[in-house]
Amino acid sequence: MGIFSRFLKKPGEGDEEELQTLDSLAEDEYPTLPLKVDDDNFGTVVQRFPVVVVDCWAPWCMPCLMVAPIVAELARDYTGKIVFCKLNVDENQSVAMEYGIRSIPTLLVLQNGELVDQIIGAMPKGDLENRITEYLTA
Repeated sequence: MGIFSRFLKKPGEGDEEELQTLDSLAEDEYPTLPLKVDDDNFGTVVQRFPVVVVDCWAPWCMPCLMVAPIVAELARDYTGKIVFCKLNVDENQSVAMEYGIRSIPTLLVLQNGELVDQIIGAMPKGDLENRITEYLTA
């Protein structure tokens, strides 16, 4: 299968993406991996951290699967500065409806709890990184 094997798997089959949970973090700790968010903890997460990027995705979405490793890499690269999260829109429709998610992948960029940008569709890491890092404050 080679390089495309991860894209040929059925949803829920094989390797699960490594995610952290909010409960696993100390009060002032930043995650080193993307956080798994849902309808219940979304508000808490976006209020807790100054800059949050939420990857709205679904397991059947091929472009979402292509963006996933980029999000994981950026989460490691920007630990302590930006929190990256994953929101499965099939399982968490309230947040998806609140933010008008109509296409996936969509990345929501929130600064101090407020939506400042929506990035729709897959793009190369460099382009995505440039778009997101403009929201870092000095």
